[in-house]
Amino acid sequence: MISIRNLINGGLVDAISGSRGESVNPATGLVHADFPDSGAEDVDRAVGAAVEAFPTWRDRPVRERAALLRSLADLIDANTDRLARLESEDQGKTLAQATEIEIPRAAANFRYFAGAIEAFSGEMHQMDSQAINYTLRRARGVAGCISPWNLPLYLLTWKIAPALATGNTVVAKPSEVTPVTAGILGELAVEAGFPPGVLNLVHGFGGTVGQRIVEHPDVPTITFTGSTATGQAISRIAGPMFKRVSLELGGKNPVIVCEDADLDDAMDDIVRSAFANQGEICLCGSRILVHRSRLAEFMERFLPRVRGLRVGDPASAESDLGAIVSREHLEKIESYVQLAVEEGGKIACGGNRTGVLPERCRNGFFYEPTVILGLPQDCRTNQEEIFGPVVSVQGFDTHAEAVTKANDVPYGLACCIYTKDLSRAHRMAARIDAGIVWINCWMVRDLRTPFGGWKASGVGREGGKDALHFFTESTNVCLNLE
Repeated sequence: MISIRNLINGGLVDAISGSRGESVNPATGLVHADFPDSGAEDVDRAVGAAVEAFPTWRDRPVRERAALLRSLADLIDANTDRLARLESEDQGKTLAQATEIEIPRAAANFRYFAGAIEAFSGEMHQMDSQAINYTLRRARGVAGCISPWNLPLYLLTWKIAPALATGNTVVAKPSEVTPVTAGILGELAVEAGFPPGVLNLVHGFGGTVGQRIVEHPDVPTITFTGSTATGQAISRIAGPMFKRVSLELGGKNPVIVCEDADLDDAMDDIVRSAFANQGEICLCGSRILVHRSRLAEFMERFLPRVRGLRVGDPASAESDLGAIVSREHLEKIESYVQLAVEEGGKIACGGNRTGVLPERCRNGFFYEPTVILGLPQDCRTNQEEIFGPVVSVQGFDTHAEAVTKANDVPYGLACCIYTKDLSRAHRMAARIDAGIVWINCWMVRDLRTPFGGWKASGVGREGGKDALHFFTESTNVCLNLE
């Protein structure tokens, strides 16, 4: 058993109530960690510490704030193996993905924003000889950072790094489903020398800890990644309080395969985009739209690749997919596959829990990568986010039809277009309602670019200057020269 604690005012502490929650290893179905089941009083204590620490942290020289971020990044790197193992055990992802991608990216987030804040500048506008205007950007205060369970440390650091870099103090709530690496991050922050109250991590459940962070009058800034339903609830609370809110929500992302697509080059990306991290990534391509002239060929190539994916123990180097994050989420995925059949879909492969597993994983939460054909555009399976290893494949006849189908969902987060005709790619990309359009690739991420979605996929943008602007308030100063 791993026991983690809150980080509040520079100390590692339990919840005031003494209550504990449990975290289950999805590969085994067994409890492997516990965490503080914190309440509103714990949040209030963390916010109070953050409020007190804010003026000194805000006024601390940029180079010193950046140095602390880099020190924390170094400690993450030094603990990569430990963090990756715990991330895999807590979330169900393969150890390879945690080791090679997610933990290094967590460190990279701190390093990037350390450099970004050192290069961050305001604007100046000269009005002939009459006046000069310059813009100050100042930290807003306490930032409430609420992160999800699918990429636990990766997405937590994506929020807290720019908040801290810009001079805000932070009260963060990691997901109660995957709290372990956030607990280790708290330990590393103490080791790195962050001043008391600057970074606070409060573990617990959304209905208590998350709710209190959002409604607390001394937390003017909220950044949240998670479900659209929770995003709506946050908006109802934060809107009347005039809080600044960034919401990164769900997706139902299309992958468009045009008639001239190079399937030899594209197939690896398409399979990966559908099933990476068991499909538990908001950017996964869950609707594959293929030009009818290539549909038969596409399926002949795609299905054997999907059937060849190895679902198994996340700790094994032989596994391509690990475990679904929880029993409840596994049952949700199963219910959607059953719904797809009721809606007229045909299961081309998958559609079951996996049965051939090592002994330690016999009670784990595993599901086959699943491909569904024949679904109408307006059915629930094609309209609602499943967030698992389930994709539908549809045909299209014209590029206009492909764009229409791509946009005809409540979400607008990401899209992939595969074509050799770059003029066509640019024309289609300009008509896709999404925050990111990848052309002949997937998940190529530059931390300088804006990240976020349209419609029910969220509000606001993260990354690069957008993140630095989100966590700061602007003041224009006009100097009369006459």
